[in-house]
Amino acid sequence: MTGCMGQAADRTEKARHEMVERQIAARGVRDARVLEAMRRVPRHLFVPASEVPNAYEDRPLPIGSSQTISQPYIVAFMTEQLRLKGTEKVLEIGTGSGYQTAVLSLLAGQVYSIEIRPELARTAEDRLRSLGFRNVEVRAADGYRGWPEKGPFDGILVTAAPEKVPPPLLEQLAPGGRMVIPVGGFYQELKVIERQADGTFAEKSVLPVRFVPFVGEAEGKTAEPVSR
Repeated sequence: MTGCMGQAADRTEKARHEMVERQIAARGVRDARVLEAMRRVPRHLFVPASEVPNAYEDRPLPIGSSQTISQPYIVAFMTEQLRLKGTEKVLEIGTGSGYQTAVLSLLAGQVYSIEIRPELARTAEDRLRSLGFRNVEVRAADGYRGWPEKGPFDGILVTAAPEKVPPPLLEQLAPGGRMVIPVGGFYQELKVIERQADGTFAEKSVLPVRFVPFVGEAEGKTAEPVSR
């Protein structure tokens, strides 16, 4: 039995390394720390059992609650845009399975992650804790207003697309900090927003993308926060 388990671990590690080389590095992601984090986080443990054989393919996969885990390339690309050095405080909106959260946890000092669906928040928090990602705090709430009591943040990463950038998230971005966020409806663009020293914002579009919609207050609906 131990031998079989060891062989399975070897296969998933090999698949993960091939994923990084063929799907991520080959497509232009260069940050060595990001590439190493992608090699270390076991994506197959963040998807349902039925999707484990597909875990290292470069595509989104369903995780339940009508949500998906993003394709590995997009996770790496978005993470690279934050330019993390290792000490930053990062806010993530849209925990989902916790995969992106885990990648961020290896690259930042502290990660605060918000998930509007309580069942996903609970599962992700338990998974992250069981896998040893200790510098992560998960909250079940509408992410539109961010997490002001924990801000300001050096980086903000959003994994669902609002029609417009939520003003509270801009307010919680520290000077010199960067936000990576998909914006739009049917047509979406991934934007990188950097807060200047004088408090103004510099914004650029870096990639056409397709994310699930940012639900809750961002679409004119108010979701009641759920206590942890």
